[in-house]
Amino acid sequence: MSTGGMAPADELPALLELVREDLARSPGEVDVPRVVRLLRERGRVLGASATLELTGRLRDHVDGLGELQDLVADGVTDLLVNDDGSVWVDDADGLHRSALRLSPARARDLAVRLATSGGRRLDDAVPWADAHLPSGIRFHAVLPPLSPGGAILSLRLPAQRRLDLDDLERLGAVGANAREVLHAITASRVPFLVTGGTGTGKSTLLAAMLHEASPAERIVVVEDVLELAVDHPHVVHLQSRHANSEGAGAVELTDLVRQSLRMRPDRIVLGECRGGEIRELLQALNTGHEGGCGTVHANTAADVPARLEALGALGGLDRAALAAQVASALEVVVHLGRRQGVRALEEVALLRRGTDGMLEAVTALRVDDGQLCEGPAAGAFAARLHGHGASAAPARGGRRSA
Repeated sequence: MSTGGMAPADELPALLELVREDLARSPGEVDVPRVVRLLRERGRVLGASATLELTGRLRDHVDGLGELQDLVADGVTDLLVNDDGSVWVDDADGLHRSALRLSPARARDLAVRLATSGGRRLDDAVPWADAHLPSGIRFHAVLPPLSPGGAILSLRLPAQRRLDLDDLERLGAVGANAREVLHAITASRVPFLVTGGTGTGKSTLLAAMLHEASPAERIVVVEDVLELAVDHPHVVHLQSRHANSEGAGAVELTDLVRQSLRMRPDRIVLGECRGGEIRELLQALNTGHEGGCGTVHANTAADVPARLEALGALGGLDRAALAAQVASALEVVVHLGRRQGVRALEEVALLRRGTDGMLEAVTALRVDDGQLCEGPAAGAFAARLHGHGASAAPARGGRRSA
């Protein structure tokens, strides 16, 4: 029998298997009494601090992210495991490679366990999974042979705390004047889209803007996977459901948007527009539901009309019909970018129909070298927000700190 120091790392797999077998016989938590008992059965006794550390490591492997758990820190938004076993971290410094490397077997075991904890099947018959873990992490995995090497895992971590516009100003994502503009957009109940590429902070900004909504408003959030954390006293979340292993039981976003209309919403929020559900959202916003909003992937604000046309086509809307619907349902685009790891506001644009009747996005405000500058639609934008507590644009031809 040994005492004192930490159990060797090569003992962890055997101890982990014992813990899992014990949990199958006696469900419950992975706690110190359970670990002490299992160690004694193996003829091991550890000191108090070593036992606490071992319990934490075992708990990470049973309930947490296993070997990835040590990479979770404030500011980390994504953890990525590639098919070669390399592990990448996305944080305030941008995307960079960690020192950790997972073997194919360890990556697969982790992927299967996380999928199971999220209520998804992941095996050779169903080699991919998209899930929302109990911890709030958004999880996606692909197994071989769809990946040429080992399992590929993508984890989007929830923010450690909910950020408001003041926080985003302190972080440099928006300037003081831009913060006033974003507040005015929310206060005026203008329907808007937050756009940007992957990892630009769309959900974070949308949640921060919704925090500015009146406490008297009821916000109904519809998402494919729960991700939008809104600090507001009256928020209701609806989440779509994937089909089961027999291909039945799916509940699509289009169904949930229709259901949201019957829930007395003051604002309908579509966490991410990625398919034909855009048609349902536009119909909802065209029937008196002001202040609706959502996020859309787009590289620039000017690309948003083409992106909406592609989504509308999935919902059976041609270009002309989509332009007519959007022109009366959505008004503002708030576009984000990411430069050298920093997520920041780049542009505010108005959606409107051009001379050819098709949809276009016209710049109202843009951030240029830290300055908030007006664009061609600045006057129309300011008029729309007039009386809501913020000057929406600098004087014509002017610049001010963003």
